[in-house]
Amino acid sequence: MYQELGIDNEIVSLVQKCEQELEETFKKIDEQCDKNSLKVLNAFRKHQISEVHFNLTTGYGYGDIGRDTTETLFAEVLGAEDALVRGQFISGTHALTVALFSYLRPGDRLLSITGTPYDTLHEVIGIKENASSLKSFGVLYDEIALVNDDFDDDSILSYLKKNSVRMIEIQRSKGYSTRKSLGIKKLERIIPKIKEVSPDTIIMVDNCYCEFVEELTPTEVGADVMVGSLIKNLGGGIASNGAYIAGRRDLVNLAGERLTCPGEGREVGPSLGMNRQFLQGLFFAPSVVSSSLKTAILSSLALEKLGYQVEPKWSDSRADIVQNIIFGNSKDLIHYCQGIQMASPIDSNAVPEPWDMPGYEDKVIMAAGAFTQGSSIELSCDGPIRPPYIAYMQGGLTYSYGKLGVMKAISQILKYKE
Repeated sequence: MYQELGIDNEIVSLVQKCEQELEETFKKIDEQCDKNSLKVLNAFRKHQISEVHFNLTTGYGYGDIGRDTTETLFAEVLGAEDALVRGQFISGTHALTVALFSYLRPGDRLLSITGTPYDTLHEVIGIKENASSLKSFGVLYDEIALVNDDFDDDSILSYLKKNSVRMIEIQRSKGYSTRKSLGIKKLERIIPKIKEVSPDTIIMVDNCYCEFVEELTPTEVGADVMVGSLIKNLGGGIASNGAYIAGRRDLVNLAGERLTCPGEGREVGPSLGMNRQFLQGLFFAPSVVSSSLKTAILSSLALEKLGYQVEPKWSDSRADIVQNIIFGNSKDLIHYCQGIQMASPIDSNAVPEPWDMPGYEDKVIMAAGAFTQGSSIELSCDGPIRPPYIAYMQGGLTYSYGKLGVMKAISQILKYKE
């Protein structure tokens, strides 16, 4: 059956040896999965989720008990005061945009303390010109780069003492950069320091790809608000769209008024039958994130054995589900992504090629044979066609399917090296 998928015995043997080395690492991931599962199950029991919460609303969505209870449940699981969980959010970028426009006014200053944000936010902020950007509305922007993959505490605190900053943005996952993703302990260290110097500054965390990887959440270590996508970790591969904004109740309510309209806010917004997907996705999420982590760690060890640079290494602590593979050339990057596509359940016959994707400066190759378009909790792999030619791999609904995807991708790069 491996040969039917184009995987030879040499690669099967390589992966089996890797799995033997990873036995203790995988055991720790299973232990974290148990803790997260217990947290989720207890929240379902506490809020007495029942079939009535699956009922849909249409039109204005007044009195949607399923929607409101789902938001309360998400807030509980995320350790937040409140949460806005809606299918009207089309992506994590959209939810981040809603949050930014909710909290910033003309003359306010936004400061990123993790360097330049992810590519799709450049036109939102005004780093790249756009008539609808925050910059076009008079919002000021500045950024402070990380130093050695950690916050530059001195520069941040010095900046806050000299400038009035309405909002700080922290992007935990690396995006299309070469830096490391940020673990919760680093947030736990910097947030109290910021609050001591500038207590009124809103700290917003882009939490995409990070949910359930560690035990604590950004709001549990002092962040005012955090944002994530439901076609990533928390959707568990079940949610077909949507995102969340969670944190302080006043900030969540402001985001609700920006998503809909002032005066109506969170009271409107029909669930359209999505409550069941959101609830079931959350229920599956600890297990799915566990599978994604195992897939990433397996690929890290296997590709390192084949001579490629990887980040994080298999033994490193992790903050998100993203695995970087630094190929050093476009050929291997493209073939690896194509191999992931070939081992996908959907569109396995498609051959992804680099293209000019909206919101990105460079051509991007994206492999994602997913049940939900753009889902990155399902196994996917992508990367910009620019040096050092990094593949950003994430997801895996089950470890078995993730492993097969990695084996097929390795087969493709080895095939074209011959």
